[in-house]
Amino acid sequence: MTRPLYTMLFWLLLPLIFLRLLWRARRQPEYLRHWGERLGRYALRPSAPVLWIHAVSVGETRAAASLVRALKARFPAYQILMTHMTPTGRATAPELLGPGSVRCYLPYDLPKAVARFLAHYRPVLGILLETELWPNLVHACAQDAIPLVLANARLSERSARGYARFQPLIQQALQELPLIAAQTSEDAQRLQALGAERVAVMGNLKFDMPDSPQLEQVSQQLRQLLGSRGRVWLAASTREGEEAMVLDLLALTPLQDTLLILVPRHPQRFDEVASLLQRRHINFVRRSENRSVQDNTVRVLLGDSMGELQSWYRLADVALMGGSLLPFGGQNLIEATAAGCPVLVGPHTYNFSEAAQQAIACGAARRVTTPQELARQLTELLEDAPARWAMREAGLAFTQRHQGATEHLLDLLVPYLQSPQNISTQRQA
Repeated sequence: MTRPLYTMLFWLLLPLIFLRLLWRARRQPEYLRHWGERLGRYALRPSAPVLWIHAVSVGETRAAASLVRALKARFPAYQILMTHMTPTGRATAPELLGPGSVRCYLPYDLPKAVARFLAHYRPVLGILLETELWPNLVHACAQDAIPLVLANARLSERSARGYARFQPLIQQALQELPLIAAQTSEDAQRLQALGAERVAVMGNLKFDMPDSPQLEQVSQQLRQLLGSRGRVWLAASTREGEEAMVLDLLALTPLQDTLLILVPRHPQRFDEVASLLQRRHINFVRRSENRSVQDNTVRVLLGDSMGELQSWYRLADVALMGGSLLPFGGQNLIEATAAGCPVLVGPHTYNFSEAAQQAIACGAARRVTTPQELARQLTELLEDAPARWAMREAGLAFTQRHQGATEHLLDLLVPYLQSPQNISTQRQA
């Protein structure tokens, strides 16, 4: 596929893309807002030279927190612009960005929409986080001499096989990037196999994620809701189909006095999971009700809130990582290990394969492959405080050992921020 053909197909699919926004708005009305931005139309003008970071959704936005802080500290004359593709990512940004920063949606990857975006904000430098690769956007930045870096880049074997089907298109985009900073050497090798030329290994920003400013306050509030409840386990960021598997464990595990904190990955599924609990006649409380769960007949606390997962990791005795029981690739376990929470993962962790393997190898996490094994491991850990403590210490050491990606990335970015070409561009703007 060539870039002109890709653009033509994107135009043909655009009506379906907006229909999909309408469909998703049934559960999450925020998808109805700011449609002009998705076509490159913006109202707010920047007040200073712009450093632009693209973080597609919540996970990437939170991972960017250490980078945002470091950029503000080292380059205070610049204004931070953060772009997103989802309402949840956009809603997460204000807490991380602070005053004076700007957030908006990145336009769809159409040449005129991209041109309007770049003309409006005139970024000195763009940073795409993780696996966001948009051929027209990359090409437009190259044509306008705007350095665009793919940072914290990860590429699973599965994704690499998918990209390889469009080798000419992907290779051109990768070669137009002046720098790709990959999380691991394996990610770097897969990107180079697709045609990338300027690749460095930086580590993973998620190891550097700072605590939320409200972490202690929120943790205290949640601790009061739990009260004197004894053993607590967490199913974090579960995906469709996994909640039923998790609820089956309530019958398999003999620890009837334990409390399950069930936190679906996507907020638009909160009501769906609540209906599942009702159909199964499981006594549960919704976090949004702000009610105590000290009554031992309450089996499940449904985490239908945003921004509290970090606190739940601090309070739970054991965490089961969602997305790993079914083939979704797994969710990020680093936030759990950073909180000292013992982790269980299922068989599907290809999105975070190296982090999962390393966490298991050092004793911070355990892998389970069947529901019966999951029930056994969960019961064993909930009954064995010394084993949980050993996993906690291993998790904290694992997290600390892999920190430093933010500073490494900043060192890689400095030449682009200090180049005469960028200074000239800002003066012309």
